[in-house]
Amino acid sequence: MSWRRVSIGLWLAAVAVVIALITIGLAIPGLLRPASKQLSTAAGSGGSFPRASSAAGHPSPTRHPHRLRPIGRRRQHGFPGASDTGVPVDTRFRTVPGQVKSGPGWAYDPRGWVRVYGNGAVLSDLAIPYNVSVTGSNVTIRNVKITVGGANSIAIGLRHAHNVTIEDSTISGLNTRTGRMMTGVKDVYGDATGVRVLYDDISKFETGVQVETGLIEDNYIHDPGFLPGDHTNGVTSNGGVTTLLTISHNTILINRGQTDAIGLFEDHGVQQNRRITDNLLAGGSYAIYAGQKQGGPPTSKIVITGNHISTLFYAHGGNYGCAAHFDSRGRENIWSDNTWNTTSVPDFSSCD
Repeated sequence: MSWRRVSIGLWLAAVAVVIALITIGLAIPGLLRPASKQLSTAAGSGGSFPRASSAAGHPSPTRHPHRLRPIGRRRQHGFPGASDTGVPVDTRFRTVPGQVKSGPGWAYDPRGWVRVYGNGAVLSDLAIPYNVSVTGSNVTIRNVKITVGGANSIAIGLRHAHNVTIEDSTISGLNTRTGRMMTGVKDVYGDATGVRVLYDDISKFETGVQVETGLIEDNYIHDPGFLPGDHTNGVTSNGGVTTLLTISHNTILINRGQTDAIGLFEDHGVQQNRRITDNLLAGGSYAIYAGQKQGGPPTSKIVITGNHISTLFYAHGGNYGCAAHFDSRGRENIWSDNTWNTTSVPDFSSCD
């Protein structure tokens, strides 16, 4: 066999491989998808954002062309949604206190709440129509449905608790009006560490999650409620604690013109060491408040990357824009690869 024949054979094989790859790419939605329009920088840094003038073409969170994420016991196709967060559909609940009043490390209090006081306590497969107060550490709340409502109601309150995991649970207010819950998951004293909020479905709230450290990942946070005077937040931090807070791969949809899907604020001190990555965000005044208070301490290590800003509710992502109060001059602050979650962005303008 001549070398020329070998060369021709190899060339034909290479062509066949390329054709096969192209065929596969066309058959798999999103594999050869054009790159999204990128948001070049954040408000306050002297740059600009692209702006969409129409909400048309917004894909639902569960159908977004995104990588398959086999994390833990759940698999999510695209961004989180109703079908792959919250209590699994085959869960058999025991109601508190009708069917069960206590377990190792926890008990129903007849004054009207559930106390979780034991280190290492596990609450699972429960339906709880009361506030849950966690004072123990290394607690796991899994496959639990919590429904509460009222002006000051907190579904899960962490009180000097550490290493608490809340996963595969459905946390909701009674309705979006007077029965909205104040907060879904709240670090009451701002000193909880090691908090993990994973695969939860959180709705009908003033604030979905309010913590200072830990991991908020793979959650569907949506349909907030409202009482006069509310400041609506999807996930929020009030500052003053510099341990890492990671907010990653959540769908956070705030169908109100205030306040935010993710908000970093310096109410109690500096914002530092926050990672906001790979989220689908929409609504609020701004989809993201990035932490730098006017006249406040300089932010640092604020990393906001790979997020998708949706035009589902507002053409600018939020009512006034996609983000605000990011300081590009801050030490190790990064804004990169954030994009519009739409196929067409007709014009560009300042974010705020």
